[in-house]
Amino acid sequence: MPMAQRPIAWLTLTFLLFLGACSSTPEPTASATAPQLIDRELLLGNPDRFQGRLSPDGRMMSFRAPLDGVMNLWVAPAGNIQSARPITRDKGRGIPNHAWTMDSQSLLYIQDQDGDENWHLYRVGLRSGEITDLTPYPGIQARIVGLSKRHPEHIAVGMNDRDARWHDVYRVNLGTGQRELLAQNDGFTQIYVDHDYNVRLAIRPTPSGGQMLHRLDEDGWQELNEIPFEDTLTTRVLGFDGDNERVYMLDSRGRNNPALTRLDLTTGESGPMAVSERGNIEDVLMHPQTHAPIALSFNHHKRDWRALEEAFAKDIDTLETQADGDTQILATTLDGNRWTVFSSRADRSPEYAVYDRATLSLNPLFKTHPALDGLPLAKTENIILRSRDGLELVSYLTLPINARLKSNGRPSVPQPMVLLVHGGPWARDRAGFNGTVQWLANRGYAVLQVNYRSSTGFGKDFINAGNHEWARNMHNDLLDAVQWAVDERIADTNRVAIMGGSYGGYATLAGLTFTPDTFACGVDIVGPSNLVTLLNSIPPYWAPMIDMFTARVGDHRTEAGRTLLEERSPLNYVD
Repeated sequence: MPMAQRPIAWLTLTFLLFLGACSSTPEPTASATAPQLIDRELLLGNPDRFQGRLSPDGRMMSFRAPLDGVMNLWVAPAGNIQSARPITRDKGRGIPNHAWTMDSQSLLYIQDQDGDENWHLYRVGLRSGEITDLTPYPGIQARIVGLSKRHPEHIAVGMNDRDARWHDVYRVNLGTGQRELLAQNDGFTQIYVDHDYNVRLAIRPTPSGGQMLHRLDEDGWQELNEIPFEDTLTTRVLGFDGDNERVYMLDSRGRNNPALTRLDLTTGESGPMAVSERGNIEDVLMHPQTHAPIALSFNHHKRDWRALEEAFAKDIDTLETQADGDTQILATTLDGNRWTVFSSRADRSPEYAVYDRATLSLNPLFKTHPALDGLPLAKTENIILRSRDGLELVSYLTLPINARLKSNGRPSVPQPMVLLVHGGPWARDRAGFNGTVQWLANRGYAVLQVNYRSSTGFGKDFINAGNHEWARNMHNDLLDAVQWAVDERIADTNRVAIMGGSYGGYATLAGLTFTPDTFACGVDIVGPSNLVTLLNSIPPYWAPMIDMFTARVGDHRTEAGRTLLEERSPLNYVD
């Protein structure tokens, strides 16, 4: 759900106030050793460095890092991070995301004003440091539509200044900021351009909550094929092939787990290139020259990379051996020889590195939280739980750092536990470092994270099992997980808290109102308490997706739908 961003300090204060209301920090058991308390700032504050990027030519690197306490952009020669210098000096809310231009001469970043989510796109020159708003129109929200190495002086950008509901597509000159209209948008949720910035493909929502793919020819937009409602969250366009004649997709039509497919834009014919039997295809690595897929990852508990071309099999095998934890390949240099890699493991600082194909070596760029080295971080166990109706719930269990364990790895006495519920709900918990989890485990709490039905990454059937199940079967999955932890003597039945943000905040409010006997207390972070109000407050640029929301949550436009939403709104059950 859309929400205003909150400063880290505010979130930390919220956690402390609510957990203080739950209970005091648990006392260590008599047989356990009191842990070394890790400063909250190290776990919940800004990382030292984050979002490492290698320039397309491989000569420079960039990252986000604090400058006077605010996250700004820094650059350094590749491999010489000690020479890093700030290239922006924002003093407000900081910069949340950035990317290189294809000529390696400047950086792009997005920023809104005071959390209004009206994102503008900015360019900052590497040499001059000059910052240009490429979308200088009041009240708009800008989206990057495409970057192409064939036209490095331009970028394709979506802007909704004509109609707040729809993003028209423009080609913007990176040097002058001048824009040229490529396509007026009169009802598409997404418009795609090829590698030459030609508008070729678009998606329009259907009244049933599905989507219709359209292609553009000399006679205008033509329907290509339909994505049914049940496939909308598991089917998406990845990009064009090198000839601009076909597009690669992740496509779940006709199957539960999406396959990597190639769609011919002329005939509409599509064929699978790779299929997952367990866990969704998470990432697809494209060759920067041919634009063909060369590797992909499957993700059940963590990413498992596989080469699609024999020429890259040794690279993938080497990377899987050298990288530690859940590993993403974020990007490659334009020659395809160096890959920017991010690896994350629960009990250590995440790390950015560069994989070099010439030397088959993984070379560190930086750790995000180097001050955590040597501190007592808790390990996380990958587990599979079962819902009462037999669904597989991929979950993660972290035990308090001071718990004494039996030979089977379970605590000798039941622990106070926090059920930490992810937001979305169309998202997922993942393997890797989580500062909130480590903070709770360090203070003496077990932490259980559950990918309840509606979570993404486990096939379309699992997502669709959550339709119209807010505060019902989605909540039952959480209750079943708590009962498992109690039955396994992991959790003290009288000391279980529920906590989360966005949908996780809603689940917290539902837990405290619908099932108050299960939870001793809860921490709600920006969770909606009234689902009718939530759907009525969707911003204009989300309006094209309203049918998807109403089909999955409930229809606030009908009497029956409002009745359902009111039945599932925690506000109506406050005692």
